[in-house]
Amino acid sequence: MGARGPGDRRAAGVTLFVRQLDLADASQRARIDAFVAEAPDSTPFHLPGWSIAVATATRNPARYLIAERPNGALAGVLPLTEMRSLLFGRALVSTGFGVDGGVLGEGAESLADAAWALAQRIGCGDVELRGGAAPPGWSVDDTSYQGFVRDLAADEASQLQAIPRKQRAEVRRSLGLDLEVTVGSELDEHYRVYAESVRNLGTPVFPRRLFREVAARIDSDVLTVRSEGRAVASVLSLYWQGVIYPYWGGGTPAARGLRANDRMYFALMNHARKRGCTRFDFGRSKTETGAAAFKKNWGFDPVPRRYVRRSEGPVREVNPLNPKYTLMVRNWKRLPLPVATMLGPWISRGLG
Repeated sequence: MGARGPGDRRAAGVTLFVRQLDLADASQRARIDAFVAEAPDSTPFHLPGWSIAVATATRNPARYLIAERPNGALAGVLPLTEMRSLLFGRALVSTGFGVDGGVLGEGAESLADAAWALAQRIGCGDVELRGGAAPPGWSVDDTSYQGFVRDLAADEASQLQAIPRKQRAEVRRSLGLDLEVTVGSELDEHYRVYAESVRNLGTPVFPRRLFREVAARIDSDVLTVRSEGRAVASVLSLYWQGVIYPYWGGGTPAARGLRANDRMYFALMNHARKRGCTRFDFGRSKTETGAAAFKKNWGFDPVPRRYVRRSEGPVREVNPLNPKYTLMVRNWKRLPLPVATMLGPWISRGLG
């Protein structure tokens, strides 16, 4: 997609030129990093590093669009991942394996039109933007997912007091148990816990390499809770602009009785504060699910997450709550863990 042509649009009286960025160009990546860092409402999923990590680990190509003013100044960006799967079809998603993305900055209509034109050229009949502005004529879904974000308290005692009474009692109990909490970069141990956790939920685990590539390019760390030397809960968190995103976390079956998840998230809140964070983004959850209820119990108020899409023909459907996946989910839970861990990445590459 060139700097002139179908991507040319006028936004608020100013012509914007839309083109696809070459992510192999380090100077261009640095330029986008600087823009994202200054833009309100930016997330780690807008960073070129996220797109590159996903493309490298899952072999789903990154398609990063930018909108420029006539003088070459950046006005807006739209990171896209070309999802390709025999099971789930093809789509352009902003962003792949992220919970946010969408248009950042100005030129929402220009960038969205360019994304749709790109999708048509490469044979994708579906474009999904996770967050950002809703371009005219695109369908909007603000009921399927909820987001959970709140400020961190000033100190540990205040943080504990900010948790609603019933959940606070569970956290207090966890603090009285013989659990070890460590923070570092140990990904193999984290992956073992995470793989078991998602298998128990009936979901294929993401490729191991995805965690490594993200950790190598995005500010992140791993907090792990151990009982008698064995990891029972672990979470890989992302950090961006004073916000912590506990992104890939889970626990073994033993975690429930040990209240390891309660200990993990309370420890993570206090760790994030020490790292200079002021906000805790508990991520998205599907509406009316156990995960959403868990976050509400911690005192997080749900806010609708807005996703917009444009499609031609059948819409790509990857929601595990879809009734057509019920049997698949039930059978996946029964797989031996080594088998699920081996097969999961081949399937999940197409989920995104």
